[in-house]
Amino acid sequence: MNEKISTLSIIIPAFNESKTIHLILDKLKKVELICDIRKEIILINDCSTDNTEEVLSEYISKNSDMNIQYEKHEKNRGKGAAIHTGIQKATGEFLIIQDADLEYDPSEFNILLKPVLDGFADVVYGSRFIGGNAHRILFFWHTIGNRFLTFLSNMFTNLNLTDMETCYKLFDTKIIQRIKLKENRFGFEPEITAKISRIKGIRIYEVGISYYGRTYEEGKKINWKDGFRAVYCIVKYKMFR
Repeated sequence: MNEKISTLSIIIPAFNESKTIHLILDKLKKVELICDIRKEIILINDCSTDNTEEVLSEYISKNSDMNIQYEKHEKNRGKGAAIHTGIQKATGEFLIIQDADLEYDPSEFNILLKPVLDGFADVVYGSRFIGGNAHRILFFWHTIGNRFLTFLSNMFTNLNLTDMETCYKLFDTKIIQRIKLKENRFGFEPEITAKISRIKGIRIYEVGISYYGRTYEEGKKINWKDGFRAVYCIVKYKMFR
């Protein structure tokens, strides 16, 4: 077993997530990582206009035992930009991205960590489309769109992923910190996939995870414009390196 991970950095971009951010932090607090891996939580408030900042300030003050870093963008720059900030602040040997909503279950971090700890992987994607875990049934066309974007990405990267758009991506921190990232919004997913696919000798794995999706009424933000941007990014980061 590979013993090189002592700390996992957990990057949480947040924009107007005051209703759920404390709940996901409670879940993270309860998670016990395998091999006694410590958690470094990096919160990036992307200039929320609700009371996300007040909720986070109160939570951090009441949970001083948690290793939480807090960063705030003075202007709304997008989810991708928030992730960029988190990546540069990360000090753990590996890092993972966690949305501030409740669509993904952090108790499954250990599923993603196992291929790394066993010495097989440098990058692990958590797929919503494989395995026997729970999946909320929601939007038909979103599923078709996700599968199309993954198919198109695979064509250009020569990978065989089943879920390129997943939030759960586990990276070797040193590798991802060396990559120059440009996409400030939802184009982050195809951009990072294209760029890691070009790294010689990179070992990419995929594991099945649960998915507790939410509706637009419940706060879902991605829309059809982001889908077109994803297509553009898939082509752009293959054709223009």
